[in-house]
Amino acid sequence: MASSVDRVRETFDNFFDRQYEPVVRSLTLVFGDRSRAEDAAQGAFERAYRKWRSVSEMDRPGTWVYVVALRDARRALAREERGEPFGETASGETAVDGMEDIAVTSISVQAALARLPLRQRAAVVLRYLGGLSVSEVAQAMGCAEGTVKATLHAALQRLRVEFSEELVSDAG
Repeated sequence: MASSVDRVRETFDNFFDRQYEPVVRSLTLVFGDRSRAEDAAQGAFERAYRKWRSVSEMDRPGTWVYVVALRDARRALAREERGEPFGETASGETAVDGMEDIAVTSISVQAALARLPLRQRAAVVLRYLGGLSVSEVAQAMGCAEGTVKATLHAALQRLRVEFSEELVSDAG
């Protein structure tokens, strides 16, 4: 018969297996740095494990992990005060087996996201790639829902302009 500790570990392991990679992918898009994303995700999952009895009872424990990871990574960035521009994504990846268009689109989206201010980038990634609701994004970003809506609107407008300009320059 499994002990209580074994059951907790098993449910957490299942949660971790399902959620880790999506959290890291989303945070990589937010911060442009997979290493930073992994550090933030690992720290958040470690905290989730320590509090698993209460976190597992939440409607969306994955959202709690996003909130913790994003908040901690943003604080770490603020402490660093490097003044360096947001890192560009690697463009040296090669497309395989007819995937060139998908690879080019993916790189274009990553580059467009990288040019957004951090707040806009975080809102877009959490909402549309992380699948969080507006209220969950607001919680993760520590702001009001109206602020998230306005931030998303501004970010999407900026992305529309960026992709319109890209299409025009590709056609010319």
